Amino acid sequence: MTQPIFAIGDIHGQYDAMQRALDHIEADPAFPARVVFLGDYLDRGPQAKKVIQCLIDGMDEGRDWIALLGNHDRYMLNFLEDPRYRDPNTRDLLDWLDDRIGGRTTLASYGINTGSDRSPEEIHADALAAIPKAHIEFIRKLPLMHVTDAHIFVHAGIRPGVPLEDQVEEDLIWIRKGFLEDERDHGRLVVHGHTALQVPQHYTNRVNLDGGAGYGRPLYPALIEGNKVSLLSGRQRISL
Repeated sequence: MTQPIFAIGDIHGQYDAMQRALDHIEADPAFPARVVFLGDYLDRGPQAKKVIQCLIDGMDEGRDWIALLGNHDRYMLNFLEDPRYRDPNTRDLLDWLDDRIGGRTTLASYGINTGSDRSPEEIHADALAAIPKAHIEFIRKLPLMHVTDAHIFVHAGIRPGVPLEDQVEEDLIWIRKGFLEDERDHGRLVVHGHTALQVPQHYTNRVNLDGGAGYGRPLYPALIEGNKVSLLSGRQRISL
C-alpha cells in the first residue's frame, strides 16, 4: 500500500492562497504526510518573496516538504545571469520583465523599482543587491523530480518513452506538446502543473494540479493515494 502524499500546484506569488492550502492539508486526517510543491513559486502574484521564505523556513524547521523547480523559477535565475536573456521556450520570445510573464511582480515583492523608465541592466543591478543570496541558492538547488513507487512529481511533465534517468530539464519544466496528449501508461502516475486549467483534472495516466492561481483562480491542494487524487477544502475531499 502506498503512503498518502499531498501536493500543491503552481503558487505564482500567491502567499495567502499558499497558507490556505497548507491549512487545508493540516486539517486533513491523512496529515502529517509529505507535501510536494510542483514549482512556479514566482511571477504574476504579488508575494513571491514571502512564498520563497515560507518554503525555506518550513524546510529549516524540519517539515516534510519537497519543492521542485518550475520554469518561472528558472526565469529568475536566467535574468540574474543575463538581464536580456530570452528563453527559446517562451511564446514570442518574451523576456522575464514582460507583464505576460510576470517578473516585475516578483521583483517588486523584493522592493525593487521596476518602472518602465528603467533599463533591464538597472533593474538587474538592483535585483542582485536586493534578492537574498539564500533565496537564489534555494531556487538554484531545487530538484526537478520527486519519484515514489507509484508517482512521478514534476513541474511540467515528462518526455514519454524516455527513461526517468534520461529526462532533461527543458522537458521537465517546459513540456506540453508530446506529453499532454499522450495517453500511454507511464508506469507511475505523473503529478504535474505548468499548464493552467480552470480546475485540476485527472487523466488516468497523469493529473494536472495547476488550477490557474497565477491568473487569480484558487490554489488547490491535493491528497494523492496511489492513483486516487482528491482536492482538499477544510476537512472536505473532492475526488478527481
